Amino acid sequence: MAASRTRLAGTIAHRLAILAYIAVALFPLFWLLKVSVTPNSLLYSEGVRLWPSETTFEHYRFVIANSAFPTFFKNSLIVSLSTAVVVTLVAALAGYAMSRFAFRGKLVLIGLLLLTQMFPLVMLIAPIFRMLSPLGLTNSLAGLVVVYSAFNVPFAVFLMQSFFDAIPRDLEEAAEMDGASRFMAFRQIIVPLTLPGMAATLGFVFTAAWSELLFALMLISKADKSTFPVGLLTFVSKFGVDFGQMMAAGVLALIPAILFFLLIQRFLVEGLTAGAVKG
Repeated sequence: MAASRTRLAGTIAHRLAILAYIAVALFPLFWLLKVSVTPNSLLYSEGVRLWPSETTFEHYRFVIANSAFPTFFKNSLIVSLSTAVVVTLVAALAGYAMSRFAFRGKLVLIGLLLLTQMFPLVMLIAPIFRMLSPLGLTNSLAGLVVVYSAFNVPFAVFLMQSFFDAIPRDLEEAAEMDGASRFMAFRQIIVPLTLPGMAATLGFVFTAAWSELLFALMLISKADKSTFPVGLLTFVSKFGVDFGQMMAAGVLALIPAILFFLLIQRFLVEGLTAGAVKG
């Protein structure tokens, strides 16, 4: 009986801890939504309330119809999707090579990939700008895709390598014994098994590119080429900050990320090799 009570208390404490974590994690999003529907006249006069006494969608109407938010939104969507696809394809091929092949200089290559993650990004702004400027890639969405891809590929390669390492080599060897080439085995057997890994990589890179501010701020000076994080700064003036419009834009910016993860969630929860190898 005592052991049963101890297990019950442990289960309750564990679930309460999870609920507390979820509440803390979601509270900023709740406050974002709350401020976005609060009229400017009540934003400071009501004090701290969980929900305003009066709500309005005027901030959303202004952001969609009277600001450059749709342009920022479109630019971020183009950059983030392009970066996610490019990085995932490169990381899948490179991760497979790192997992399956032994070649000269492999440890050096791994060290260089790790080294790229050790430098503060601020140190690299000036040299990157000097490299992109002669190529005409400043004030360009393509330039942002190149930079974002370069910085996300190393981590994505290691992430994909871990997924390939978890796949038994027996699958490829069996396919090659049946007459399949290595590329055919990779395309028809390995790729379907690594779809959860590719989905995870795709989601990680998309999120990183969607929320990146530093390079977008330093490499883009034209308003029509700015991305969403830079666009949020347009709601800040020398006289103050329009929190209602900024929060409304923030809520709208959550929509693509939510839809994106809803589309790939089934791949994220699938097992890599469930049932693939039978003893």
